[in-house]
Amino acid sequence: MKQAIFLQLFLGILACLSGFWVNAEDAYRYFTWEVTYGTISPLGVPQQGILINGLFPGPNVECVTNENIIVNVINKLDEPFLLTWNGVKQRKTSWQDGVLGTNCPIPPNSNWTYKFQAKDQIGTYNYFPSTKLHRAAGGFGCFNIAQRSVISIPYPQPDGEFTLLVSDWYKTNFKVLQQKLDSGNPLPLPDGLLINGLHEAAIFAGEPGKTYKFRVSNVGMANSMNFRIQGHLLKLIEVEGAHTLQETYESLDIHVGQSVAVLVTLHASPKDYFIVASTRFTKPILTTTAILHYDGSNIAASQPLPIGPTYQIHWSMKQARTIRLNLTANAARPNPQGSFHYGTIPVARTIILGNTQAKINGKLRYAVNSISYEDPATPLKLADWFNIPGVFNLNTIKDKPTFGPAILGTSVIGTTLHDFVEIIFQNNETAIQSWHLDGYSFYVVGYGSGLWTPEFRKRYNLNDGIPRHTVQVYPSGWSAVMVSLDNKGMWNLRSAIWSRNYLGQQLYVRVWNNEKSLFTETDIPPNALFCGLAKPSS
Repeated sequence: MKQAIFLQLFLGILACLSGFWVNAEDAYRYFTWEVTYGTISPLGVPQQGILINGLFPGPNVECVTNENIIVNVINKLDEPFLLTWNGVKQRKTSWQDGVLGTNCPIPPNSNWTYKFQAKDQIGTYNYFPSTKLHRAAGGFGCFNIAQRSVISIPYPQPDGEFTLLVSDWYKTNFKVLQQKLDSGNPLPLPDGLLINGLHEAAIFAGEPGKTYKFRVSNVGMANSMNFRIQGHLLKLIEVEGAHTLQETYESLDIHVGQSVAVLVTLHASPKDYFIVASTRFTKPILTTTAILHYDGSNIAASQPLPIGPTYQIHWSMKQARTIRLNLTANAARPNPQGSFHYGTIPVARTIILGNTQAKINGKLRYAVNSISYEDPATPLKLADWFNIPGVFNLNTIKDKPTFGPAILGTSVIGTTLHDFVEIIFQNNETAIQSWHLDGYSFYVVGYGSGLWTPEFRKRYNLNDGIPRHTVQVYPSGWSAVMVSLDNKGMWNLRSAIWSRNYLGQQLYVRVWNNEKSLFTETDIPPNALFCGLAKPSS
């Protein structure tokens, strides 16, 4: 009798615990996306676009910290295709990163399912095609991660929010653009700018007196953007997942691949106001507008804002440094577990990466430390996992710029899990650069002009630098970042300017240790695609 009572009690406790475990698992969000061609006319000229479920831009992804994301991508194009998740860190799952160094592309008329978690992140991100020049035809969209309800935010809850995807755009078919690059010629200045796939047509409506969050991402291919709203101030609250000091600006520069979130209070007279995006560092300056509409107003917007010092920040090193040093963080993670004093951690290694324009075999290429990257037929991650020889080695690229002509190669920098690394992006060209690292946020600690030297470390911000995944490097200058390599995998470090990326300005960082453990990295997914030298029986 006692045994029976004990057994019933034990089974009851077990049932309660199992129910708790089931309920405690983070939620799943399922998406099925069909990728097709379709006719779009964002600049008034019909052209072939890449649609997701018939949409341009693609569907919004709205999720909450730690939720599991399942995206079944059905490729109906005539070419292999991949999506990458710009800024989503893919903790322990570089298998899901969606770049050619980690994944075989999805063949035409087939599908592949991404499975990853929005682990320990909040913020404003996006996705886009990583294959060929597909992103010049569309296929991009927003990826927003909200904080869990039990986690407070360091600003009043806004009355609503809007997402703005700002991009430059070509009227030319993406395959023609690709052929131009393949033939060794640079791309021209884009034909115009879009906001959410529209040129001077998007409308965002709000109520007078209310405060709204605007999530703004530069999903373009080439140009830095200046963003502003006529008659309204922008209170900066987030940069790529990091909360900031909430300073107020008339306008903000958002470089290729970067994202911000701002608060805007509708305090002005009820009417329509222009939301303006214009290119930076270009001649001519390209501009597009959208409308901020006060509900209850039927007054048309006033004349477009002039391009000039009132509405556009004209860059100088002194001005830029002042603005950048104010972009400091007060909360880098949604679940902070104590302060992360990055400025007190010994640097294990310094890597200096110099970008150059080159001619190889008579054609235009871009290189990093004299190596112009070429994707091998076998993804680097598969080659590493299965120990496939001949795909890459760790001696192709050096830790510092080298002299001599650029050559083609497959650049992989080998690092050790938990190393703390200083990376210097050295830009000796006359064009602005934008560098992105998958799998991580790094602390931006310094900027400067000319050649970087160790003396510049005295100027570093070692206290409250902003952690972000994409950093700009001004012409004939340098940017310094520090990163804790705590996410095992094969991670793409690339130019966010897509023509430069396509022609070789990228590399991979292999973060590795010799322990095979699910605590540091997941196993190869059971649905992994194979290509090149990698076979299912490898």
